[in-house]
Amino acid sequence: MYKYQRLLHISLQVVICTLLLLWTVSCRHDAKGNLTAEETEGAIDEVRYEYGIPVDSFYCITGTVGKGETLGGIFSRLGAGKQLINQLGLLSPAEFDVRKIRPQKNYLAFYSLDSTLSYFVYQQDLIHSIVMDLRDTLHIEKVQKPLKHHTECKEVVIESSLWNAFTSVGVNPQLAIELSDIYAWTVDFFGLQRGDRFRVYYTESFADTVPVGITRIHAATYYHGTDSLSAYYFSNEDLSGYFDEQGNSLRKAFLKAPLNYKRISSTFTYHRKHPIFKTVRPHTGVDYAAPIGTPVVSIGDGVVIEKGYKGGGGNTVKIRHNSTYTTAYLHLSKYGKDIQVGKRVSQGQVIGYVGSTGNSTGPHLDFRVWKNGTPVNPLTMEAPPVEPIPAKYKEDYQATVFALQHFLH
Repeated sequence: MYKYQRLLHISLQVVICTLLLLWTVSCRHDAKGNLTAEETEGAIDEVRYEYGIPVDSFYCITGTVGKGETLGGIFSRLGAGKQLINQLGLLSPAEFDVRKIRPQKNYLAFYSLDSTLSYFVYQQDLIHSIVMDLRDTLHIEKVQKPLKHHTECKEVVIESSLWNAFTSVGVNPQLAIELSDIYAWTVDFFGLQRGDRFRVYYTESFADTVPVGITRIHAATYYHGTDSLSAYYFSNEDLSGYFDEQGNSLRKAFLKAPLNYKRISSTFTYHRKHPIFKTVRPHTGVDYAAPIGTPVVSIGDGVVIEKGYKGGGGNTVKIRHNSTYTTAYLHLSKYGKDIQVGKRVSQGQVIGYVGSTGNSTGPHLDFRVWKNGTPVNPLTMEAPPVEPIPAKYKEDYQATVFALQHFLH
């Protein structure tokens, strides 16, 4: 009964829309009752296409996938016949996996003038959609919205955090994340001070008027007191990345820290009173206080040489980065996916999660570094740099820097 009431409701709306359209057209006649050439041309120009569908020829309703709803259930509610619904089960995952529709995702249903469901559009995200042509045989097409790109330069001043600095001036805060990645090896973002500034020249992408992401940061400068550090993007067939004015890579062999931490609860020292045993003993690492489950990443590329429970250190992962440097991550609650002895890991890869295993008074990461087998202070060590711009590309790079400085300053 509900199904037929729904179809009747849709039919009435289609009829009303059709009458309004006919009335509008009837008002465009000349003295002899004919459409003028100008108006005829205008009527043709007004045909709109969305998702490849001439939307003016259909009546459209929109909806949102509910919790636990299936595509077949949605089609049934929209008035589709059993034969069409049965075809959905025959779709291959390569065409469209009907099991992967998600709650809160939007959809559009297009009906022809005889109230037949003709098109169904499932919006996967702001850019990507699945378009189902339901006329005759079921046909699936993946559609991507054309993006618009806007390039500009912005400057923000730090009052509390980089994220808040961008949001306070109405700029996409994703820029803060992108800048954090670019300067991850050279700037301690937990040590930003009030009055520090960032100036950034970037391109942002939009679907219609909705921002969908930062396409590229082309150049940026960080100002701290009288000091400044610029980053310029350069790429060719052999390399890509961010470099300073002299062509030195901003990327270092090691990250500044292996996690996002709240505070440093214990520093590197050879004379610390142990919080549990109350005796003075060396603490050749840095304790980062953070909530249980906080991801811990490898500070550089390397090979896992130890993984397991190590007495007072609890769950531990040890990584050899090269012939000089080795790092260890202690008191983990659990290990990262596929972390095994002998496995290669990359810089920034999650190797575990903050915990309080072993001899520990609370959740934290005990992070340790050895240089040529000797413990070194992670907070003061000088990370070896990545190779600079090769000499054969220096001229091209300097031309890029010169062009970007014009927009940045």
